[in-house]
Amino acid sequence: MRLIFAGTPEFAQVAMAALHAAGHEILLVLTQPDRPAGRGMKLQPSPVKQWALQQNVPVAQPRSLRLDGKYPEDAAAAREALLDAQADAMIVAAYGLILPQWTLDLPPRGCLNIHASLLPRWRGAAPIHRAIEAGDAQTGITIMQMDAGLDTGDMLLVRTEAILPTDTTAVLHDRLAALGGEAIVQALAGIDHLKRVPQPAEGVNYAHKIEKAEAALDWALPAEVLARRIRAFDPFPGMTVPLTTANGSETLKLWQALAEPLAQAAEPGTVVQADASGVRVACGEGQLCLTQLQRPGGKRLSAADFLHGCPLQVGQRLVAA
Repeated sequence: MRLIFAGTPEFAQVAMAALHAAGHEILLVLTQPDRPAGRGMKLQPSPVKQWALQQNVPVAQPRSLRLDGKYPEDAAAAREALLDAQADAMIVAAYGLILPQWTLDLPPRGCLNIHASLLPRWRGAAPIHRAIEAGDAQTGITIMQMDAGLDTGDMLLVRTEAILPTDTTAVLHDRLAALGGEAIVQALAGIDHLKRVPQPAEGVNYAHKIEKAEAALDWALPAEVLARRIRAFDPFPGMTVPLTTANGSETLKLWQALAEPLAQAAEPGTVVQADASGVRVACGEGQLCLTQLQRPGGKRLSAADFLHGCPLQVGQRLVAA
């Protein structure tokens, strides 16, 4: 098929490469404007744009697609590019812009979205993070016929994926990205025979965008909740706790942890054991065994290596002074 592809991060790039490998012709790519990144904060193209440039596919980067919005000149230019492409369908994956109705109506086959959840659960911006954080046993990919709502369109194809007890967002993301590529290729191969299934009214919830403010760990919560949150927030934003030493205060990042029963009563945030097997800290319910930690400017370290450079004492509290 002749396709327009709209997406921005690596998740989308994997699907676009799968479509290309399956023989579909990608005529135009829409992606977010270049953003500053890295230590030098230089403008960096999105993974989707990088792939498109390598394949000599035209790229449009409108700041908005609303013809009556803040950037009507961007939207008008994008509309001309979309019309010129004369594509059969538009494939959308983690694009980051709302598609107005004129965009949805433009391709004859409409706009198909690759969403990383089992809709209607986890509509919205951060479905992978939120599924892990909530303790879901499974997630998956939904190929959806887009409408004007937020991830509310009819479902065309669903593929499931188990969430393993060790999965971080980074690890699960990669599996779902590959599954998303497989699913959209499968959907387009049988597009004339797919049944449009309206999303059920029950079970709707939203995967709100991850905010940096969520990184601060609250020891009053149960250890099980905190262990899931640490996995969900890897690689971004990472869970943080304050550490006060003789040299001042710093903020630790926690990357791996296990929830365990609390052997003896202690105030939440109190170190109850610290050795090569892990740093165990009392929580509101149970204890958290921290097995991978990071100091500011340092690398992620095992508990054993971390304690060599930063000894923690039983009774010490990992809370703000």
